[in-house]
Amino acid sequence: MADNGSFTCGLEAALAMVSGKWKPLVLYHLAKDVHRYGELRRAIGGVTDKVLIQHLKELERDEIVERRDFQEIPPRVEYSLTPFGQSLATALVGLCVWGTEHMATVERISGRRAAAGARASATG
Repeated sequence: MADNGSFTCGLEAALAMVSGKWKPLVLYHLAKDVHRYGELRRAIGGVTDKVLIQHLKELERDEIVERRDFQEIPPRVEYSLTPFGQSLATALVGLCVWGTEHMATVERISGRRAAAGARASATG
């Protein structure tokens, strides 16, 4: 991104909306259905409350996610994609397809990378 806040290409603009490990997964799950917070956390798995809450707030701020508070006791909040968020989730479909098609290769490469990192820290 240029210093004035503008982007130099469309990919840069798109990545600015989904930067972070968990945001694409939030979009993936919300593209399927509306979720309450606990459902979303269980669906994603591995994300801490702090990080998921932060990402949901950022996605809401960026007009990608809508938070609906029902003002009930016990509290009930649902998250869904805005039309803008739905368009972004649609754009991620190709990436998801690629990941599915190449999952075994990516797992092999990731395992090799992890093993190399373990060797480096053992010798370093």
